[in-house]
Amino acid sequence: MKNLIKVAFLSSVITAAMVYVILEWKPLRSEESRAPEVSWASSPLALPTAAAPAGLSDDERNNIDIYQKYSPGVVNITTVTVAYDFFYRPVPQSGMGSGAVIDNQGHIVTNYHVVRDAEQLQVTLWDKSKHTAKMVGSDPNNDLAIIQIDAPRGLLPIPLGTSKGLQVGQKVLAIGNPFGLDRTMTTGIISSLGRSIESENGRVIEDMIQTDASINHGNSGGPLLNNQGQIIGINSAILSPSDAGSIGIGFAIPADTVRRITDELITRGYVRHAALGISTQSLVPLSDYPWLAEALRLDTTTGLMVVDVPRGSAAALGGVKGADNEVIIRRIRVPVGGDVILAIQGKEVDSVQQLQSEIDHYKPGDAIKITVLRNNKKMDLAVTLQEARRQ
Repeated sequence: MKNLIKVAFLSSVITAAMVYVILEWKPLRSEESRAPEVSWASSPLALPTAAAPAGLSDDERNNIDIYQKYSPGVVNITTVTVAYDFFYRPVPQSGMGSGAVIDNQGHIVTNYHVVRDAEQLQVTLWDKSKHTAKMVGSDPNNDLAIIQIDAPRGLLPIPLGTSKGLQVGQKVLAIGNPFGLDRTMTTGIISSLGRSIESENGRVIEDMIQTDASINHGNSGGPLLNNQGQIIGINSAILSPSDAGSIGIGFAIPADTVRRITDELITRGYVRHAALGISTQSLVPLSDYPWLAEALRLDTTTGLMVVDVPRGSAAALGGVKGADNEVIIRRIRVPVGGDVILAIQGKEVDSVQQLQSEIDHYKPGDAIKITVLRNNKKMDLAVTLQEARRQ
């Protein structure tokens, strides 16, 4: 009997509790607080822009605004190149990188090393649409290239800014496709300016922007933006031990170089580079052979000793003199009697890379002053630069 009484009592308590909960429970979302129905845009690809959550800092809002406005101008570039196996059978290989749309005609700037030797080029836009691209022109010396797609409606170019006046500490944003993860944004600052980086063809790219914004494989060719969403550089390289990935040291080609190069690539299909006409094999850096300057009793231990000057070259027409004799030093036959190039326009040069970098500041037809050492006497020569041969 006692057990029956306990069961009845517990049943009455549970019933009363359920009635109380039912009476006191309210909907979690009343009619007044219900979220409005989502209204899709006419285009199935145009998603509604969500309002920024409250409590964001001004810097966060700036990041969000730039990403929403300009990330659609960043594209994913897929390349197909052909390699050959041990039996010389063609083996297609794919690669991936980033690019930035720079006008409404479908021109896209990227790195030369992203599209080098590509047999096929495919561009994926922000809306996942895929487009076949063609090569417009490339400049290996500055690791830049222009490709083009048939411009669809609604193409969203990113404005090209300037790299003049940049400051260390200035905020930057990098957008690209690291490891194929499309339209990823990272932020950071300009860590340093005026860096010199050697490109894959051995030429030195000057005035590079160093940033700590995370850049990884696949970011190459993507834009580095300022806080106004303007391109101030094209991400090109990272410094990483053992190819480990980003450690916060990335480099971007400055926007002023990008503008100069891309203008020529679009109008000509190639970049006209100035040249002295002396091959790198005919220039001997004295700083690499200090014993040579001592043996020849030269009044300099720096500069480039000229071995041969081709007839009709800019250097020959400007009066630069090559070797006219030979001596044996340490059982090595050494051509002697030529000039030692000390400076270009007053700036000392001590390596072939430095000489090429200085010449790259000028255009074919420009007249420059070359300081040489001849018979241990300094003299200035006026040389009119010629157009370098296209390789």
